[in-house]
Amino acid sequence: MCKFQKPSLPQGATDDERRNIMFNALYSLDLNDKLEKRDDNDKLSYLSWANAWAEFKSAYRSATYRIIKNPSTNLPYFSDPNIGIIVYTEVSCDGVSHEMWLPVMNGANKAMKEAPYTYQAWDSYKKQHVEKTVQAATMFDVNKTIMRCLVKNLAMFGLGLYVYAGE
Repeated sequence: MCKFQKPSLPQGATDDERRNIMFNALYSLDLNDKLEKRDDNDKLSYLSWANAWAEFKSAYRSATYRIIKNPSTNLPYFSDPNIGIIVYTEVSCDGVSHEMWLPVMNGANKAMKEAPYTYQAWDSYKKQHVEKTVQAATMFDVNKTIMRCLVKNLAMFGLGLYVYAGE
């Protein structure tokens, strides 16, 4: 079980030096025992939002996050009928804020929209193009993406960044 241990900071360290030390400490934190696998893809690992937030709050007790809402709709996503739906989060701690974004995607990493759509994909087994369907996004899909976006946001501070290195 990995538990963040705050590094010793040199006396008189500048804000930038302190932030750099904290980034490196979070980046080097071994989270492998907290990584999970997607049911449908044994190759992809992810860090759950609950584990990521718990570890991050161990490092930064005063950290906060915000789900950025569309000012036109007050909903937690932005949508374009042609290209899909995207969410944004913002994490703030130690005088720094990072914003992150993530499109709402299905299990095949295809952008989800407000209405279902089809696309052509090469089927290597059938040796021909086949039509595939992407279902319309639901609020469950939006919620999952918001929390995945939060974890991606925390990685900008170093936490679990190595997990994204191979994507």
